[in-house]
Amino acid sequence: MSQNMNYPDIISSRTGIAAKQVDATIRLLDDKATIPFIARYRKERTGGLDEVEIASINEEYARLRELEERKKTVIRSIEEQGKMSNQLRRRIDECTDNAELEDIYLPYKPHRKTRADVAREHGLQPLADMLMRQQYGRLTATESDLEGARDIIAETVAQDTRARQAVRREFTYSATLTTKPVKEKEDTPEAQNYRDYFAVNEPLRRISSHRLLAIRRAEKEGFLRADISPDKEKCIEKLCSLFVKNGSEAAHQVQAAVEDSYRRLLKPAIETEFAALSKERADTAAIQIFAQNLRQLLMDSPLGQKRVIAIDPGFRTGCKTVVLSAQGDLLRHEVLHLRMMNSARLLCELIRQYATEAIAIGNGTASRETEEFVRTVIAGIEADKRPQVFVVSENGASVYSASQTAREEFPDEDVTVRGAVSIGRRLMDPLAELVKIDPKSIGVGQYQHDVDQKRLRESLEQTVESVVNQVGVDVNTASRYLLTYISGVGPSLAQNIVDYRSANGPFSSREQLKKVPKLGAKTFEQAAGFLRVSGSGNPLDNSAVHPERYALVERMARDAGCTLAELIQDKQKREQIDIEKYVSDEAGLPTLTDIMHELEKPGRDPRTQAEEFSFDNSVHTIDDLREGMELPGIVTNIAAFGVFVDIGVHKDGLVHISQLADRRVSSPDEVVRLHQKVRVRVLEVEHDRGRIKLTMRGINK
Repeated sequence: MSQNMNYPDIISSRTGIAAKQVDATIRLLDDKATIPFIARYRKERTGGLDEVEIASINEEYARLRELEERKKTVIRSIEEQGKMSNQLRRRIDECTDNAELEDIYLPYKPHRKTRADVAREHGLQPLADMLMRQQYGRLTATESDLEGARDIIAETVAQDTRARQAVRREFTYSATLTTKPVKEKEDTPEAQNYRDYFAVNEPLRRISSHRLLAIRRAEKEGFLRADISPDKEKCIEKLCSLFVKNGSEAAHQVQAAVEDSYRRLLKPAIETEFAALSKERADTAAIQIFAQNLRQLLMDSPLGQKRVIAIDPGFRTGCKTVVLSAQGDLLRHEVLHLRMMNSARLLCELIRQYATEAIAIGNGTASRETEEFVRTVIAGIEADKRPQVFVVSENGASVYSASQTAREEFPDEDVTVRGAVSIGRRLMDPLAELVKIDPKSIGVGQYQHDVDQKRLRESLEQTVESVVNQVGVDVNTASRYLLTYISGVGPSLAQNIVDYRSANGPFSSREQLKKVPKLGAKTFEQAAGFLRVSGSGNPLDNSAVHPERYALVERMARDAGCTLAELIQDKQKREQIDIEKYVSDEAGLPTLTDIMHELEKPGRDPRTQAEEFSFDNSVHTIDDLREGMELPGIVTNIAAFGVFVDIGVHKDGLVHISQLADRRVSSPDEVVRLHQKVRVRVLEVEHDRGRIKLTMRGINK
């Protein structure tokens, strides 16, 4: 840690987490512990912090380390100029804020020649200094010289830390965002997508993240212009209070320079700063929603190991149809045409030949027609042999089918077959399949291409890692794509695990993982608790109990007079255990409580079971909708302002946040989750804009 900054105290003040907990977390992070590992297996060290809290500490810690690196650059630059003083060095060392550091550095920062530089070259610095003293008396300088002196004063004001902070405060409390359309583009069809943002006039601190991102996108595409301005008179008044001392002629010159400084230098600079800050806040909100949606999608209900027929719907070229084994292996592929009798016979044949248990239908074009075709076909099959029918999201399937990953899995098949396989596997295990796709392509966020891509990628990767480790994976069946996200593993080691498994057969114990090349003690510590080994001689190997606690659980079993297997199977024996007797410095009550919960159902999957769903047969297109209709639907996306619901008309409807429930809702995820089955009522249909407004009020109890 830095000798000049107390990281725990600074991060504590920013996050509200106790400095002691922050300090412990930082030490674990410095020791290369992952966030899932810390949250699950180091609760005593952190005081029970969850993944969100640990991630916030990690983020602030990274920012402070970046600040330290920036300080080094600033110090080196000022020293090379020969302008470093003890006081200046102390100000830099004590600085804990990026904006403050840049303010300190601004007078020393290399820059292009300015009007003030030109004035100094003409020897006008003494005149500027004299004016700043604002002594009473007549000014004898020429207007040209006074103008140059004012340029120097204006730059001095703009570089003054107090002045910049004063203007920042006004921006914080009174800045207003206003927009106006670009006249020459206002009436174009593309511009009409942004017409709701052509005359915005809102306080910057109150504008919602999704509106700000939409405005920034429209501005970037050249359809409107945006301006951020505080109360100009207040800003100038505060600046004058800092620099104007009296009513002398010199003071009038200083006031003129202050006004010029605000208009020409300070306002544009701070506006740029606040535009970036507001964009950063909007990015944070959008990324958070994206991550929440991704988490829900990855935690979507799996059907499990069932024999599946997957269909990628299509009218012109037919429906690409694949048959998958219970393990997700491709057994056969065909093309079905919805209006041909032989296709109905072929589907029946496939269902009977492969004892199909479920049919997965992609939700793209022709999905409704395909579903009706399938349900008509299976209606003639005996009830006990009739497969379940599911409509599955296709988002990202085309991206996967053309990816290197898909080519590696199915080198001899074309993209249509790969896409259909992906649809079927998503039904069986959404998590295992979706980890192969770039999260941005899954379609569960808004403005994903407008937010900071580095932050988005880091957040989504962290979300995937969190979910994979929460669910846990069977080391003998998991793909290398899934293993990549296990705590401490990564792509290279994931491949080593798969290669070792291929060469030596299934793992028989967690201990055997230590034989995998380059899987050392540290990686084993980080990963072992999240890797399951079913069929191991030690039942704890198929649980979330970490190997470092095996001896503790074995001691519990001995004290209870039974074996480990009996302890897991016998609820009464577990209830007789007084966990407080086993508390130690390494294993406190949080860890012991987790162990007891895990022993109740070792290796349990926290996800719920997939359920069948069907749309209303009376609606197929937007033209079939009427106000007041009550329909079943599936939540496809969640935004800050509401949720999008698929009601089977090839166009999702919007349930605004005000229409989600009979009570006031501050966030949509208070009411719904992604892919939840809901009932909605049609409020309004805008045929010209292709928009459907829905409500859930008074329906879903």
